[in-house]
Amino acid sequence: MKKILLLFFIIISTKSISQIYFSTNSSMYVKNEVLYVQQNIHLNTDSNLYLRNNAQLIQGGNSTSTNTGLGSMSVYQEGTSDNYDYNYWCSPIGAPSNTAGNTNFGISMLGRPTTSTATTPTVILPAGSYDGISNPLSIASSWIYKLINANNYSQWMLVGGASTIAPGEGFTMKGTSGTDAVDPSEGVSNNPGGAQRYDFRGKPNDGDIIVTLGANSATLTGNPYPSALHLNEFLLDPTNRTITGGTAFFWQQDRTIDSHYLSAYRGGYGSYAPINTTSEGIYIPPTFNAYKQDGTVNPGPGSGTGTILQRRYAPIGQGFLLNGTANGTVTFKNAHRVLFKELAGVSQFEKRAQTQKKTQETEDPEPLSYFRLNAMINNQFTRQLALAFLPEATDGVDSGIDAINMTGDLPDDVNFWIEDGNYLIQGIAFDPSKKIPLAVKASVNTTLKFKISEFINFDASQAVYIYDKSDESYHDIKNASYEVSVTPGTYKDRFLIAFVDQTLGTEENLGVQNFIIYQDNVNRTIKASNPNGLAVKSFKLYDITGKTVLSKKDLKTDSNYNFPTIGLSYGIYIAEFLTDDNQKLTKKVLISNSDK
Repeated sequence: MKKILLLFFIIISTKSISQIYFSTNSSMYVKNEVLYVQQNIHLNTDSNLYLRNNAQLIQGGNSTSTNTGLGSMSVYQEGTSDNYDYNYWCSPIGAPSNTAGNTNFGISMLGRPTTSTATTPTVILPAGSYDGISNPLSIASSWIYKLINANNYSQWMLVGGASTIAPGEGFTMKGTSGTDAVDPSEGVSNNPGGAQRYDFRGKPNDGDIIVTLGANSATLTGNPYPSALHLNEFLLDPTNRTITGGTAFFWQQDRTIDSHYLSAYRGGYGSYAPINTTSEGIYIPPTFNAYKQDGTVNPGPGSGTGTILQRRYAPIGQGFLLNGTANGTVTFKNAHRVLFKELAGVSQFEKRAQTQKKTQETEDPEPLSYFRLNAMINNQFTRQLALAFLPEATDGVDSGIDAINMTGDLPDDVNFWIEDGNYLIQGIAFDPSKKIPLAVKASVNTTLKFKISEFINFDASQAVYIYDKSDESYHDIKNASYEVSVTPGTYKDRFLIAFVDQTLGTEENLGVQNFIIYQDNVNRTIKASNPNGLAVKSFKLYDITGKTVLSKKDLKTDSNYNFPTIGLSYGIYIAEFLTDDNQKLTKKVLISNSDK
């Protein structure tokens, strides 16, 4: 750890520094590395700190930024929209200032890179000009808005070209038309088409950044730092969790529609639930809505869906919405910052990034067990839901696990129904006897088609059904689709997800069917339920190699069996019960012995 006085241009690899003082006309070039500065950075007049090729700046120590100076830090980020489509942003920098602390941002601080160090200022197109241009970089100020504690469309605030975007405030910006073949040394042109590179130049944000939220109101915010943000850590921070509900929302838009008329837009907000700080979280893309010119949802069917993305690490510049569950504040902290370079499947700005060679060490996320349920509505669009299996989850609303449908106002829709609310993600503690209710809304005669689209760490032998309460029927949605028609209305207790078909066969078959085996990782126990009183003579547990790791004999007849799994390593095992008439009842179980 040391203090550095810079008098000339240097290239730096990974460094940990206490403080940095940049003298006038000095520069530092950081390429494909992390620069960690424990305390403050002073950028004197005409000095520059260049972060290039996925380089990032992380600071620590201070809860209040003490960065100062009239020089600037420069960091790139590429948008993913053309001149008709929005990206949601949050700036990692503010205006240069000799006063310590974070400062406001405006789009005049964006530039077009021409070399690895040189940039040309952005042309700010005035109100009434609607199409951004890639070369020379020209941004239409008509589309620069922010949103603070709002519950309707009219509360979006026009920012335009003004530098009035506070640290931690997000903003909307449409992209540019045309292409820009200039490559400022990163191996990718400034704009190959619909992916404009922007040069953010100013004083780097640092320390605690506080954002105010209102109950049942949406605020546009985002990653406010020149490094990746560990979104799970931010959302589940005890000071933030109760105010945010532990959920973030991301705008996605149908990019095949080229129009500036709001009534032509197709888009919506995807929901991200972090689950816990060590998991990859779950993201459910939006079902695209149509909108009226006043910003309210057009009463008609959805029109497509967004893309499934990894959201655990929010890249530099990424904006997202928070929907307040109470009045209060949330705080972005240096402790939430992390070095994660922007790669497909790890940290992605708004949509899928180009596949790149992995150049960094990554944490192994804690595996989640869940499946995605697709509900196709009138063969027009699909609502996707995710059901996660977590020993710590309750049947009520769990912040950070259950994600509300923030724009649940489609006239025809399917959601989880939890505590009188519509949810896109639900977590439960797995119990094969449970039935999980779905809320179905139909404005006209509607055809629904249910099917599991993806299983993640889910027992391949476990059946999944839709239970239709109207005729007490069970329908396999693991291996086939269930199609049903409903008349107009709202159905909150007709359709349920079930794991056991209670209508099967003879009494003997019912006994076998109702013999349920599962792993309780909280209590570190394999459990079996025997409600029909089958006579059982032995139990064995095999590891994946076929080795017996646990066995019991003379079990006799009992309604429940419990076997401790303390000391067993993480992995898939085969549980086998043998009845007195030599029927083998087997089940794959995932043993993780989680304390969470």
